Amino acid sequence: MNIKRMFYLLCIFVIFTSFNTSIVSASGFSSSKDKVNENILDNNVSIAHRGASGYAPEHTFDSYDKAHKEFNADYIELDLQMTKDGNLIAMHDEDVERTTGHKGRVEDYTTKELKQMDVGSWFNKKYPKYAKKEYKGAKIPTLEEILDRYGDNANYYIETKSPDVYPGMEEKLLHSLEKHNLLSDQKLNKGQVVIQSFSQESLLKVANMNNQIPLVQLVDENKLSTFTSKDLKFISSYAIGVGPDYSDLDEQMVQKLHNYNLKVHPYTVNTEKDMQQMLNIGVDGVFSNYIDKYINLK
Repeated sequence: MNIKRMFYLLCIFVIFTSFNTSIVSASGFSSSKDKVNENILDNNVSIAHRGASGYAPEHTFDSYDKAHKEFNADYIELDLQMTKDGNLIAMHDEDVERTTGHKGRVEDYTTKELKQMDVGSWFNKKYPKYAKKEYKGAKIPTLEEILDRYGDNANYYIETKSPDVYPGMEEKLLHSLEKHNLLSDQKLNKGQVVIQSFSQESLLKVANMNNQIPLVQLVDENKLSTFTSKDLKFISSYAIGVGPDYSDLDEQMVQKLHNYNLKVHPYTVNTEKDMQQMLNIGVDGVFSNYIDKYINLK
């Protein structure tokens, strides 16, 4: 083959490759690099509320594993409390009685003392349909243990409490996330970590420490309708979204929130009927104890 013919064929190949790439781009298909850089929050997200807590004891590795490994939920949701010795643990209530049978507040116990408590047996008694013998004796995980277990293979939707309840919680949380390399620009741009709170003060504190972390303002039931334009504008200045009770939403409210560039992630949507309703009115994701049902619907 002579040099001129080789050059001619090379030119045709380059032109064809460029043309083909343009077609793929125009057709809406993304490259593998685009997929890597995609922000999951741009999609409709499935947030496993306290893990797969409809099927396993909330805030245990049984619950998180099921949500993450079996259901492939977009996010594992964590509620944080702080122990007497200053460690962050995953537990919803400030009082330990509901899930352990013991009396007192989390802040009154050391991590070692809390680790001796069983947070699985209550689930077996309350939900015999989903009871498993291995749930008995389930332990309370610390934030460090959770991040060690899943690392950057999972996405985290983490709730903080008011600073006056646990002073220093935000600093400890960000330190742990930084330690596990979850606050890099790349991870944050992918939406790997979201911090939520009912406490505006806590979210503003986080924003002051790191204004790149996506924040979501949780909203108490029946409060959303009381927000003025000024309120929503202020929320949108520090948060990427709101987390209201799903019963406070209709299509008009969702559109109103979207007009302020706020994503809408309602809690806690547990029936397929309500899940479909949320999809119909245009929410951007939901919290659910039965996140597999939502994943199947969306």
